[in-house]
Amino acid sequence: ILGAVGNALTITKPIKELLVGVRNIAAGNFKQRIEMPLGVELKELVSSFNDMAERLERYEEQNIEELTAEKAKLETLVSTIADGAVLIDTNFQVMLVNPTARRIFGWEEEDIIGKNVLYHLPDVVTMELTRPLYQMATAEKQTETERESREGEEFRITLTKPVSRTVRILLSKVLNQSRENIKGIAITVQDITREVELNQAKSNFISNVSHELRTPLFNIKSFIETLHDYGEELSEAERKEFLDTANRETDRLTRLVNDVLDLSRLESCRIYQLEPFDIVRPIEQTLRTYQLNARDQTIELAQEIEPDLPPVMGHYDLLLQVLANLVGNSLKFTEPGGRVVIRAYQLEPELNPQEGKGRVRIEISDTGIGIAPEDQKAIFDRFFRVENRVHTLEGTGLGLSIVRNIIERHHSRVNLVSEVGVGTTFWFDLEVCEEQKITVKEHLQVDTSQTIPTDSATTSNLSIS
Repeated sequence: ILGAVGNALTITKPIKELLVGVRNIAAGNFKQRIEMPLGVELKELVSSFNDMAERLERYEEQNIEELTAEKAKLETLVSTIADGAVLIDTNFQVMLVNPTARRIFGWEEEDIIGKNVLYHLPDVVTMELTRPLYQMATAEKQTETERESREGEEFRITLTKPVSRTVRILLSKVLNQSRENIKGIAITVQDITREVELNQAKSNFISNVSHELRTPLFNIKSFIETLHDYGEELSEAERKEFLDTANRETDRLTRLVNDVLDLSRLESCRIYQLEPFDIVRPIEQTLRTYQLNARDQTIELAQEIEPDLPPVMGHYDLLLQVLANLVGNSLKFTEPGGRVVIRAYQLEPELNPQEGKGRVRIEISDTGIGIAPEDQKAIFDRFFRVENRVHTLEGTGLGLSIVRNIIERHHSRVNLVSEVGVGTTFWFDLEVCEEQKITVKEHLQVDTSQTIPTDSATTSNLSIS
């Protein structure tokens, strides 16, 4: 009997330990081991169990390393994408956030991980997202149609803090491997401020062009119809006046179309060759072009050129158009007896903002009516015309916009100083030739804060390859 009891204990004790070990393994404790029994009956079973536990432990360690590496890769990827990314769980606690999202929402100095995202988003964003987030987080309780309606939903929101910007926010569910249960929600944030500004600028441009085209077309149609219907009842002088008016409106329409085409070319991605040339040549050509016009208005048109100027880098035809627009504007707003001067001189080293690069300054000065301070702020806005203030109809309001874009192509900018009743001076700087030709390829964006106004009565054609 005692022997039978001893044999029973020898067998049952390892079995109980084996049962406890299996339970621990099932609970995830892969470090569980069972001591070898004295008998040989269960030794093979216990040995197999220990081998299994050891393999599971090694597998767990390897799996953890792989998961850690994958997590690091994911965090690196998320941190480098241009869009903002926020990952939250179904309780809206932040699990992951990248630097872009921190910058957009003003979280740079805040530890947001583990906190409820709805308590830290800007108020306007919280108002927009609270309901959709709750609906997505409780998707299991919704119908298939309701679940699909929220997936990939887009929100366009204007923020005022920390800075003013417009963002597009996308919500996406994060599902488990079987794609049956929702594990979290990914919030993607895109800064579309520039896109909104460009769309608004495009809309304003189209609206303004349509208005400017409609006016001369309406005038032409009205006078032609009058001549057609009542020509025999009009005097010779009246018919001539109507035809002259229609002809002027046709010229105005042509200038507008040419200016729009010129501006679109300048704002496109085109290659321009900047070559060395003598700046005196386009200045003298401009003077010859406008000399007769200035004489008819009894305005002195002069030049003040510093001797022995070095060649400058530029596009001859484009700079000729700049001078034509600026001189044309000066003549338009200068009273008889006034003076318009083109100056060119090399900047002194201490006046040259570009260290190591010589520059030649070009100035166009007049003794005209001047530009009021409130107009100077808008002088480079498209379709803004100083003549609106003086009740004339000349110009398309695009001339100075063309000037600005051309000068930007030359890595410079147009400046002005003006005083009402005294006159106006526009100036810009050109780089001195450094022997080699320079190829410039730039894509100029539409800037709604700096576009341009008055234009000249004569517009040179662009020479674009």
